Amino acid sequence: MRAGTILLTAVVFAALTAWRETPRAVAQAPDDERFAVPATDEGLPGAGPIRRYDWFLRVWRERRSAWARRQDQDRHAVVFLGDSITQGWGGGLGAAFPGVKVANRGIDGDTTRGVLIRLDQDVLALDPAAVVLLIGTNDLEEGATPETIAGNLKLIVAALEGHDPAMPILLCQVFPSAAAKSRPADRIKATNALYRAAVKGDPRVTYVETWPLFADANGDAIATEFPDLLHPSEAGYAKWAAALRPLFATLGFIETTPDFFTPEPGFESLFDGRDLTGWGYRPTSEADMASAKKWQAADPQAAEWPFVTEPAHFDGMAATPEGRFRAIAGRLVVTTPPSYRRIQQLWTTREFPSDFVLRLEFRATANADSGLYVRGPQLQIRDYLVAGPYKQLERYRPQDWNELEVTVKGGLARATCNGELLEADMKVPATGPLGLEGDRGQMEYRRIRIKTDAASPAR
Repeated sequence: MRAGTILLTAVVFAALTAWRETPRAVAQAPDDERFAVPATDEGLPGAGPIRRYDWFLRVWRERRSAWARRQDQDRHAVVFLGDSITQGWGGGLGAAFPGVKVANRGIDGDTTRGVLIRLDQDVLALDPAAVVLLIGTNDLEEGATPETIAGNLKLIVAALEGHDPAMPILLCQVFPSAAAKSRPADRIKATNALYRAAVKGDPRVTYVETWPLFADANGDAIATEFPDLLHPSEAGYAKWAAALRPLFATLGFIETTPDFFTPEPGFESLFDGRDLTGWGYRPTSEADMASAKKWQAADPQAAEWPFVTEPAHFDGMAATPEGRFRAIAGRLVVTTPPSYRRIQQLWTTREFPSDFVLRLEFRATANADSGLYVRGPQLQIRDYLVAGPYKQLERYRPQDWNELEVTVKGGLARATCNGELLEADMKVPATGPLGLEGDRGQMEYRRIRIKTDAASPAR
């Protein structure tokens, strides 16, 4: 653990402990009193608004009292932590993730400081398997600055990590809303930018891009998915669940059964689903090095781009040494980089000089950015409808599996996604390997197979 994180954890635990002593000392008091909103801000951790409207006092007390009575039942669940957006998922939360033990710890109207205050009793007491966190929109309505909100977020993350350093945290971006709801787009975007900076470099936190998933062209909530411009409709919750499922699969909560697949006649598999045999790293080209250095010198937000100086093969290995590429239950997973963007390339150890047909399936998290290298040139593979460049596709399935086919013939590549044309005549070299890129978000590939034309001459 970094020194800064240790200090931050110590600070938040000191503040939390000072407040916890009182409720634990009155363990025989009625539930309503033990789980009531503190009467004043004095001695409480964090900064910014704590709501004390009559309706909020009642909801806070009732929900927290009910949770205390089912603490043993909810132990080791995946905890969804937040405000009314999380609370409103209700019974649909379990139905969205069949087979996963979940616990809803959302309170209507809550703020980041409110979450910080109740974190110990409502969440840490459960020893969660993971925490999905969405919070901050009500802080904005109460006039808190993005800096104050992000400061509380840091304390929440520090407390979660201090409780269990191995526990995954999925931090969702604050959803879009509207200026009419005292939540203008610019303040939400500023808050999300600070959230991203707060967890940058932390491998225990996965930053989930839920804002672009729901925002319209002006950065506000889409009315068909947020009827009141604040809370999701059933379709909105379905989209949120879809955004989380690929991450749940990578964490081992769902889709744990291997994907058994037999290639079509004439095709051979390039990925056996068990390990990275046949794949490796190639030395970074001089052109890529020059491009990376130029980009990073001009843009402080440029992606990390580690250079490879020596070739490496990963036969028999389930993951690359740093864990960016992993074989998980039949899927070749390009994991979410802690630095938000990180350019890395995994290549086949073979080259393909003959004409061929390549088929595979891919699944992208929200706004994910990846790519397929066809003997060198890159075909963009992304969460197309959000990240582009093919935003007009009608058959693309967001956060679900999509079929990609690339046919190389006579030095040109034709690519389709679910049968829709991506590229008609992409020029490719006479020979070369195939590669997969990691950049932003999580990308998964499976059923990677190729049919080579034995009759085509080697070049």
